[in-house]
Amino acid sequence: MNESKDQVLTTDEATKYLKISKPTYFKCIRVGKINAIKVGSGWRVLQSELNKFLKSGRTTSKKRTTWRNGHSLKDANPNE
Repeated sequence: MNESKDQVLTTDEATKYLKISKPTYFKCIRVGKINAIKVGSGWRVLQSELNKFLKSGRTTSKKRTTWRNGHSLKDANPNE
């Protein structure tokens, strides 16, 4: 990994990158799914850590959501 190109992101930048809410982001940090550090009153995370999180496929929910054709299977109509 080329660390010199690794971006440091703020909470706002990280939540926009992941397209998740701040409460979900903070929960992921709290349970150790995203490695971030507290700096002053805010949090900082490396973009490579967010990419690892996305590649891991781990969610904060105990239910696993599977995606097909851009749709969540848990939201799919079972009669289709």
